[in-house]
Amino acid sequence: MKKQSTNKLDSDSIKIIEARHHDPFSILGRHQKNKSTQIKVYLPYAESVRLGNDGPAFQRITGTDFFEYNAENKELPTHYKLSWIDKDGYPHENYDPYDFPVQLSEFDRYLFGEGRHWHIYQKLGAHLHSVDDIEGVSFTVWAPNAGRVSVIGDFNLWDGRCHPMRNLGNSGIWELFIPGLNAGCLYKFEILNRQSNEVLIKTDPYGQQFEFRPKTSSIVVDEKSYQWQDHQWMSQRATSHDWLHEPMSIYEVHLGSWKRDAQGNFLNYRTLAVQLVDYVKEMGFTHIELLPVTEHPLDASWGYQTTGYFAPTSRYGTPNDFRYFIDTCHQNDIGVILDWVPAHFPKDYFALARFDGSALYEHEDPRKGEHRDWGTLIYNYGRNEVKNFLLSSAIFWLEEFHLDGLRVDAVASMLYLDYSRGPNDWIPNMYGGNENLEAIEFLKELNTVTHDQHPGTVIMAEESTSWPQVTRPTWTGGLGFSMKWNMGWMHDTLAYMSQEPIHRKYHHDQLTFGMLYAFTENFALPFSHDEVVHGKGSLVNKMPGDEWQRFANLRLLYTYMYTYPGKKLLFMGCEFGQGTEWNFNRALDWYVLDYGHHRGVQKLIKDLNILYKKHPALYTHDFDHHGFEWIDCHDVQQSIISYRRKSDHEDLYIILNFTPVIREQYRIGVPQANTYTEIFNSDSTYYDGSNVGNGQVTSEPVTWMNQPHSISLTLPPLGAIILKSQRIA
Repeated sequence: MKKQSTNKLDSDSIKIIEARHHDPFSILGRHQKNKSTQIKVYLPYAESVRLGNDGPAFQRITGTDFFEYNAENKELPTHYKLSWIDKDGYPHENYDPYDFPVQLSEFDRYLFGEGRHWHIYQKLGAHLHSVDDIEGVSFTVWAPNAGRVSVIGDFNLWDGRCHPMRNLGNSGIWELFIPGLNAGCLYKFEILNRQSNEVLIKTDPYGQQFEFRPKTSSIVVDEKSYQWQDHQWMSQRATSHDWLHEPMSIYEVHLGSWKRDAQGNFLNYRTLAVQLVDYVKEMGFTHIELLPVTEHPLDASWGYQTTGYFAPTSRYGTPNDFRYFIDTCHQNDIGVILDWVPAHFPKDYFALARFDGSALYEHEDPRKGEHRDWGTLIYNYGRNEVKNFLLSSAIFWLEEFHLDGLRVDAVASMLYLDYSRGPNDWIPNMYGGNENLEAIEFLKELNTVTHDQHPGTVIMAEESTSWPQVTRPTWTGGLGFSMKWNMGWMHDTLAYMSQEPIHRKYHHDQLTFGMLYAFTENFALPFSHDEVVHGKGSLVNKMPGDEWQRFANLRLLYTYMYTYPGKKLLFMGCEFGQGTEWNFNRALDWYVLDYGHHRGVQKLIKDLNILYKKHPALYTHDFDHHGFEWIDCHDVQQSIISYRRKSDHEDLYIILNFTPVIREQYRIGVPQANTYTEIFNSDSTYYDGSNVGNGQVTSEPVTWMNQPHSISLTLPPLGAIILKSQRIA
């Protein structure tokens, strides 16, 4: 007959049974009592328990699932094993999780509390871990308003009574090392709010892999199993990469709808590493920018409602599959930028929202903590631990996945407390203004830390207002971003191009105004996904005229972008003139490449990329006035503009005709007597144009436009030409 202990249960033991104890280590595990060692375990599914395989039996406390063993004066190993038989007769053996000391150092806790632990993702979350050569998984989570936190998973029947965690005092952190667990196990955190007694089931904020949606469990990963092959790329990035003065042509991609397989399923990261990388390399782009691949529950959010800030979405494979994709990009001299969303997060109950039963990551007051328009929550950037969560996420992607930069989404919504709010729906800052002072400091720290930790990477802002010094150093009062999307140029340009050519002379300022502020920031020129959704139509269908004119306009638009100061960004499908709006739920319309107009646009983009990378005049001085000079911006009546792009060794002359009229004997002034060669023509038959052009032209000593020489040209209809002359000393 099995022996049972009849000790009366104290209140602490009752709390363990009821899963309400904040400090299970004070009850469970090994303890000294009356000069002897007592081991107490709580195993809800055990029928009998022994110390090791053949060791003494534990005594069950009557009517409970507590088991006790009194070692008296017997010597115990440094870490003892428990062997037990469950109620179905199956044997189990493992080390006791409650026999291990605290794993998270006080210094780690201090830095996290200060908001300055850039690699806290290596500590919080779930990590393969070894203690005294005993392998297992260390679980750590921040939940300061919890009365009890447990690890639940496929290893304990998702029962919160089995593995309650240790509370680490005022840090608000809970931890538990569970021996015997391996990569691949599923887990969540069960959290008891200490005020309301509400029990919440939450995914790991620092989880590095999640189940395929709609399932939401976190998955333990082996973080160090991938062997990178991009050493040369990473070395050059850190030591000699000068993105300010190098070409950057970015292909913006939504991985779920670029292409799909024959059954309509997502492509795996490794398949994309072949198909997408080959395509981008063939087209001549220098970078891929990915719409968010951080884990998210809703396909229709395109990734912008993130729940997993440390996990690539499982829609396309595993974390190592994603590493392989980036590795392959780097080995093919293609950089990778990730769209990253620290501005807001979704209200999904299983994730960050009211994580421990309180407004932990967000503000309690919806006037500060909620985006009404988007139905999402806003981070509390003034809370150190929240700020540290986001900063370490940025570092994580740059360091652990070798990403070359981040595009920070919705920066304007972070900067202004009254962003998209009514007059009574926001709270002024301490000075009575509408600036979000805490978000501003967060953004400055983001840029300072990332540039310091990972030199050569770029952090780009999607910022749509006139906030000053977005891309100026923090020590001069700027936000410190590398680049900012030039939303003003994009909106003005598309508004102008949508006009019928006969009316464009009334909107000429939309072409010229941008040069007044072109060098106030480091600008990227974006024709992004936002311009081809929500009823806006595709780029080609924004263009006026018949089919030939629409495609000629599109070729003209792209030539304008590639020759205008600023780095380049083009959303997938735009490079071949897709006619329909982008639909996240299906692949691009690749079949249109059967038609000449579409093939022509694709060839044009490929050649523009080659031209752009070949000629320093088009990129060396993107961010200062030395690289640009108007030839003539006043030809309003004929809707023509012309300008020079300059470098130390060459000048390029760009002339753009925004009407369908061929302009013959069109004269422009040039500074030197020279021969000028037409090196690009958007109207070439190669691009399905009408092939009106010039070849070579020789200057004449005819004073024109305040220049001592001039050349006479034939301008193609709705076309752009680029001329080259060698700089004469």
